[in-house]
Amino acid sequence: MTISVFLLDDHEIVRRGIAQLLDSEDDIEVVGDAGTAAQALARIPALRPDVAILDVRLADGEGVAVCREIRSTMQPPTACLMLTSYSDDEAMFAAIMAGAAGYLLKRVTGIDLVGAVRTVASGGSLLDPHAASAVMERLRTGGKRSDPRYEALSPQERRILELIADGMTNRQIGAEMYLAEKTVKNYVSSLLHKLGFSRRTEAAVYAADRRHS
Repeated sequence: MTISVFLLDDHEIVRRGIAQLLDSEDDIEVVGDAGTAAQALARIPALRPDVAILDVRLADGEGVAVCREIRSTMQPPTACLMLTSYSDDEAMFAAIMAGAAGYLLKRVTGIDLVGAVRTVASGGSLLDPHAASAVMERLRTGGKRSDPRYEALSPQERRILELIADGMTNRQIGAEMYLAEKTVKNYVSSLLHKLGFSRRTEAAVYAADRRHS
């Protein structure tokens, strides 16, 4: 059975190169291509390819959004293979959550790309153990990114960081936690050092961002 493939990349030369590579295989046929997300979303449902190779970053959007759309609206859904020039954990996480079956860097060899197409077409996955464990950790923590700087803080320092974000002064924090103001000052100096900040306001912004991430 021939595997039908659709290509989405905003560089024509890249599309031509991949198409030539895949069409040289007896069991793979490139049935269409697009240079924008809008074109891909219009053509893929009509062509119903077995595999869509999607560039992560596009001039008019992201390949991840295209993946999410076709995975949620097409039955049976096309297997999506994300292709990118950059190693980006955030983009990889977004692609996996969108339902991508694989995530490859463009420096992948031709033989590996061909193998990847065959793997995802047969229902397989190209997510390595590191990627899978990273996704599970993100899900376990509610999507919050693990930060080794924050992990280095003691429970007391984390509590003080939260109170700093609430706008409390050292004296107010001391009253809240039944600590001497000088002790609070020492804790604040320690947590600023661990986080790599020089000002209290930087720590407050950091803590606020964590709350909303």
